[in-house]
Amino acid sequence: MQFYKKTVLLQVNKESGRTKLMDPKERILELRETLHRHNYLYYVKNSPVISDFEFDTLMHELQDLELFHPELFDPNSPTQRVGSDINTQKGGFKQAEHKYPMLSLDNTYSEQEVADFFNRVSELLNEPFEICCELKYDGLSISLSYQDGKLIQATTRGDGVKGDIVTDNVKTIRTIPLVLTGSDYPSEFEVRGEILMPWTSFEKLNEERAKNDEPLFANPRNAASGTLKLLNSAEVGRRKLDAYLYYLLGEHLPYDGHYENMMYLSGLGFKVTDHIRKCSTIDEVMEYITYWDTERKNLPIATDGVVLKVNSLRQQRNLGYKAKSPRWAIAYKFQAEKALTRLNSVSYQVGRTGAITPVANLDPVQLSGTTVKRASLHNADIIEGMDLHIGDMVYVEKGGEIIPKITGVDMDSRSFMMGDKVEFIKYCPECDSKLIRYEGEAAHYCPNINGCAPQIKGRIEHFASRKAMNIDGMGPETIDNFFNVGLINDISDLYNLKVKDLYRLERMGIKSAENLINSIENSKAIPFERVLFALGIRFVGEVAAKKLAKAFKNIEKLMSATAEELIAVNEIGEKIAQSVIDFFAEEKNRILVEKLSNAGLQFSIEETENNSFNSKLEGKTIVISGVFEKHSRDEYKAIIENCGGKNSGSISSKTSFILAGDNMGPSKREKAEQLGIPLINETDFLKMIE
Repeated sequence: MQFYKKTVLLQVNKESGRTKLMDPKERILELRETLHRHNYLYYVKNSPVISDFEFDTLMHELQDLELFHPELFDPNSPTQRVGSDINTQKGGFKQAEHKYPMLSLDNTYSEQEVADFFNRVSELLNEPFEICCELKYDGLSISLSYQDGKLIQATTRGDGVKGDIVTDNVKTIRTIPLVLTGSDYPSEFEVRGEILMPWTSFEKLNEERAKNDEPLFANPRNAASGTLKLLNSAEVGRRKLDAYLYYLLGEHLPYDGHYENMMYLSGLGFKVTDHIRKCSTIDEVMEYITYWDTERKNLPIATDGVVLKVNSLRQQRNLGYKAKSPRWAIAYKFQAEKALTRLNSVSYQVGRTGAITPVANLDPVQLSGTTVKRASLHNADIIEGMDLHIGDMVYVEKGGEIIPKITGVDMDSRSFMMGDKVEFIKYCPECDSKLIRYEGEAAHYCPNINGCAPQIKGRIEHFASRKAMNIDGMGPETIDNFFNVGLINDISDLYNLKVKDLYRLERMGIKSAENLINSIENSKAIPFERVLFALGIRFVGEVAAKKLAKAFKNIEKLMSATAEELIAVNEIGEKIAQSVIDFFAEEKNRILVEKLSNAGLQFSIEETENNSFNSKLEGKTIVISGVFEKHSRDEYKAIIENCGGKNSGSISSKTSFILAGDNMGPSKREKAEQLGIPLINETDFLKMIE
């Protein structure tokens, strides 16, 4: 029994009945150490030594003590795993550059390419080596930074150079240690791994979302990714994420072998897979792949392949890197899982561009851990090529796709009683307009762009999306609601909405209405290039919109541009040019632009923005490689474009120079030397464009 005051703690000895005075700090430290140990035994080792009740009792004691002694707060206390209901990141996640870039791996589905990898390593090393085989978990990559045995930062992969800081959310994952056991560890190191959502947690989450009429997650990977990006760490904690760690990085690692370092991590309290094996021959590697291609289906988590790494870190360094991946590792991906089920009917969906997508409606079947009832049929040619009939037994695959796809028909199961042949529709299922098919395209389109409801709503959704006008709260359900009651019929109607029009609608209170109107108002400051992208001109994506905005400076010049003037813009071809001309040739679209302009949207490059452009890099093609101090890679890409240059992801004879940062890949450096391409460091580059 314990009695708390702010400065006094009395502890009763159960055997003697005597009490002793304890220092609260001492007891807090003792409880933290105890709870960290029990957490590890329960969640990582699956070997609890105390009951849930005993664990909860200790946790409540620690919570009470920490409440009375806020001066002893520790962000890595076991009590901090529950997360907070308070949104402390209203501006979104901050980003951090990775100390070691998070590169991707070469992927293959071919056992022959695995053998080629093995033989290539053998030839390059010309000495004995081992391959470490591990399961490839299907989740979200994470980098964990530790100092003095404590977790100080968790960062997503991002673009490989920098990612989002998600430390508070990661702390809710019980299998990730906040404080390490023992004392034998480097003062600073980094651990890489995968954040996962187990099948049981995934199914429970989707059941809850179905009850609340929320869209379901397609697979555990998407669910894990979406969960880790939540701004409410308490909700993250409730979703029961898991993690497996698979790589140790640092200046002073305990072992040269990757396998040995993984065993070392396990001893420090990290969750490392038991299914890791060192192989000396290609036959052993293939045996591992064959075994897990079947056995993985019995695991509680999703896996999609096997990762093969040269075990020795010294040998890894000798093998080095290619442009975007190491030479010492490869990922073998399992073939997509197939299932056989019955085709009951085919329905058709209309996209924002008018494209018609056929969808197969199936008998429910289990596939990659989820129940599949619908699958994409892509287009009319696919349907015709498979000779589909209603009632056919069809093969369904879900090879990483959100919507599974039909890949074939089981002809052996077809009888003389087969159903009607599937014929692609001739008229729009929404507005009954006759469909058209453009030359050279596989898709059919509804031409009624201004009268077909799914197209109108789709364009509004695109307009409001994050990469376009970023109107928060204007999702598909809200758009449906507003459209159905006649509040919006095109994108310009958004700027006529008032709070009083909205707050009485279903699921729209006064606060929600005010927030939405404020977000619409804020969108008026979105720059011209994004407004141009938001218009939804066919083939004009983010990059093309940026090029056109920079070239023509305002919407008037763009609307009057000829095909020749458009094609003269870098990376604008005939197809995009013609699409732009066709869009502005429509009187309704010109009226729409006028309405949006009158509403206050940005249809020109601001003078200050215009002044940021110069021609210092005109005609130059530049490759960016490495890590930089003063700007991120994305920022440097924008600077290059603003100065008239062209970004390229690969080195060729056309490369003018390489903007070289720290940790530049050796393969790029080697190729630059071979082609005689100069390397320009960050400081010299910034002087160049002054």
